[in-house]
Amino acid sequence: MADELKKPGEIAKQSGQYEITGPRGGGTGEERTVTKGEPLPPTPQAGQRYKLVDATKHKRSK
Repeated sequence: MADELKKPGEIAKQSGQYEITGPRGGGTGEERTVTKGEPLPPTPQAGQRYKLVDATKHKRSK
């Protein structure tokens, strides 16, 4: 599931670091932190997508 490319504006299904990828799927080195349930922000250029590279690990509080 982490390999799926997401479009800007899609709702994040997981919190974490999302890397911006180019039109052909190559990484750009730029990342955005997105919270679960929030839309992915606009990308700097048309045709770019997001790839989840580091999901947030949540600890359950007691």
